[in-house]
This record gives sequence, C-alpha cells and structure tokens, in this order.
Amino acid sequence: MWAGPAFGLVSTIEGALRAGYNPRRHPISCLALGPRGRVQTANFAITGVLTVAGAAGLSRASDGRTRGRTVPSLIAAAGVGLMASGVFPTDPVNGYPPGTPDHVTPATATSVKHNLAAVPIFVGLPAAALLSAQASRHGHARGWTVFSAATAVSALVNVVLASAGFGGSQRLARQAGLHQRAAIGALFGWITAACLNVLRRTR
Repeated sequence: MWAGPAFGLVSTIEGALRAGYNPRRHPISCLALGPRGRVQTANFAITGVLTVAGAAGLSRASDGRTRGRTVPSLIAAAGVGLMASGVFPTDPVNGYPPGTPDHVTPATATSVKHNLAAVPIFVGLPAAALLSAQASRHGHARGWTVFSAATAVSALVNVVLASAGFGGSQRLARQAGLHQRAAIGALFGWITAACLNVLRRTR
C-alpha cells in the first residue's frame, strides 16, 4: 500500500535537492546517477520489495477484481523490474547529470538492461489494470472497472509521450519528466487502491 507514496516522496525530495535536475524534463531514473545516486538506487530496491510483498498479499486475498493470480503476478513482476532498475542504472538523459550529452549513442549495455527492466512496470502494470477492469465489470464494482480502465489508458498515453521526449523529440523533451511522473503516479495509485480495497474488505 505504501510503495507508491514512499517512492514518489523520496524521488520528489531528491529531485529538489539536485543541482541541475528538472522534474519536468528529466526521468526519475536519472536520480540514480551522480554522487547521491545511492539514495534513488535504494528507493528502487525498497519500493520493489514492497511491491512484491503487496502482490503476494493480493494473491492470497484474490477476488473478482484481481482475476485469480494473473494480476498479482504482473504486479510482482513490476516489483522485480523496480529492483532491477536500481541494479542497472540508466544513461544520462536530456543533459542530466549536468555536463553530460542529451543522449548517449549508442546506449550502454547497462542502460539497455535498465530499459528492459522498465517493461514490466510501464507495460505490465497497465495490462494488470485492464485485466482487473475486465474481471470486475460483471460484478457490482462499476467504479473500480472505470478507475482501472482509465488508469491503464492514461498511463500508456503518458508512457508513449515520455518515451518520445526522452528519445529525442525536442517538442516533447521539456515535458517528458511530467508525463513519466503522471504514468507512475497513476499506476502506483492504482496498486495502493487495490491494497486498500483488500484491507477494507478483510477488516
């Protein structure tokens, strides 16, 4: 339940403390670079562990909204992806850290692994939200169905826009960080809501 809020709080504070870091332009992953990079690396690791633990709890309390163990498994995979994102840092993006090029060409092997680790997060979690929406639409959880579907669609749109901005689109580069944060906020907000639903029901 606390994985998303904790991740957002730490990354926001770190971004505010970094000289030359602009949350509107730079990805959260860049916070793992530089002298204070170990803070964001730890943030990735702890958030990943919490996400996997949350997925295990959701699996044990599986109901019509989680489509058996498929949705919890996708959430767990995202947790593993977060941990791997800390192990394999990204290359500099859009000029951060200061003094680095906008893009490293060709990408280093470590950065390629970082990008692969992001797939369960930015593709797997929207898929989990869509599956959850489909599983709950025949029950009495219309609000959850709409919320889950909207989460998936908005996250995917923002992921595409962020990827284009980080990938070299000058028009989108200035807002790429905001699009990434919008996607992450929506996806982790959805996980937090799912955990709260289970806690409320079990209590």
